[in-house]
Amino acid sequence: MPTPCRGTVEWAAASLALARKEPDQPMMHHVLFLSCLAMAQNSLPPGDHTRSLEVGQRTRSYLVHIPKSYDGTKPVPVLLAFHGGGTHAQAMVEFSGLNEKAEQEGFVVVYPNGTGRLERILTFNAGNCCGYALQQKVDDVAFTRALLDDLARVVNVDAARIYATGMSNGAMICYLLASELSDRIAAIAPVGAPMGTETCHPQRPVPVMHFHGTDDQYAPFQGGKGKGLSGTDFYSVEHTILAWVKANGCQQQPTVVKLPTRVEDGTTVEVKTYGGGKQGSEVVLVVIHGGGHTWPGREPRARFLGKSTQNVSANDLMWEFFQKHALREPARSR
Repeated sequence: MPTPCRGTVEWAAASLALARKEPDQPMMHHVLFLSCLAMAQNSLPPGDHTRSLEVGQRTRSYLVHIPKSYDGTKPVPVLLAFHGGGTHAQAMVEFSGLNEKAEQEGFVVVYPNGTGRLERILTFNAGNCCGYALQQKVDDVAFTRALLDDLARVVNVDAARIYATGMSNGAMICYLLASELSDRIAAIAPVGAPMGTETCHPQRPVPVMHFHGTDDQYAPFQGGKGKGLSGTDFYSVEHTILAWVKANGCQQQPTVVKLPTRVEDGTTVEVKTYGGGKQGSEVVLVVIHGGGHTWPGREPRARFLGKSTQNVSANDLMWEFFQKHALREPARSR
C-alpha cells in the first residue's frame, strides 16, 4: 500500500496504480485514490498565494511564497516572517528579501498580516507593544497556531522545522511565540526588537538568534523609549538575551567572535554565542555596531532608520542557524 498521500497528484496516481495491481481490494484503493486526489487539488503550487481564515471572530490573512523546487512529495521547512508595526505582509516581502532565500534553499516562507483599523497599517500584540493589536488584546498566538494548521492543509509542511523571524514589532511576536507556542516553533531569529514580556516560559528550550544594531533609535539597544509612535518602553537587548539564556539553560559566558569587515560602511559585526543549552539549544546575539533599525544585508528602505550593514546577511546567517535546530517531537496540526 502506498505511503499516505501528501497532497500531490503523484500520490493519487500511485494509489490508482496499486488499485489495479490489487483488484481484490477495490473499495479501499478507490477511497484512498479519491482522498489523495482531493488533497492534490487543494495543494498550493509554487508561487505566491494569499490565504485567509477566521480566528477569534476576526478575518485574518497571510501571504505564502512556495519555491519552484516544491512538488509536494516531501515535507518542507517553513519560515514565518512577521512585519514591523505600522506596515503589512507585502512590505515585509520587499523589506526582508526572504523570497530569494526561500528559492535558494527550498523552504516555504509565510508572511502573516497583523491587525489594524487601516488595511496597510497593522500591528501584532507582542506583550507591551504595539498599537491596535495591543489595545484590542488581539490573540496573535492563537492566530499563528490557526495559520499553521491551515497551512498544513495545503502544503506538505515539515512540522519539525517551523521557524520564525520578524522585524521590530514582528521580532517581538517571535519571542512571544517561542514562549507560548514552543511545541510548534523550532527556533527564532528576531531582528531589531527585544522581547515584549518581562519573563518567558517555553515548554521546551527554543534556540534564539537575535540581530540588533547598537545605533537603533526606534527599539534602543539599551532599552527605553525610541523614536517610534508606539510609545513603548522597550526592554533592553541584555534583558532579552539573559532571559533566554536562563530559559534554555545555556552557559552564562558567551563565546565572542568579531566578523571580518568586508565593506567599509560604518558598521562592524560581533557574534556572541551562549552555548551548552538543554537539548542542544543556544542563544546567539549578533551585534551590529553602528547599525540602525534595519535588516542586515539589505539596503534600508528609508535612510532615517539608520545604517544597514553589508558585512553580514541576516537571511544567510539565520538559515544556517535554523538548519541546526529542529523539534525533536513536533506537534501535529489539527
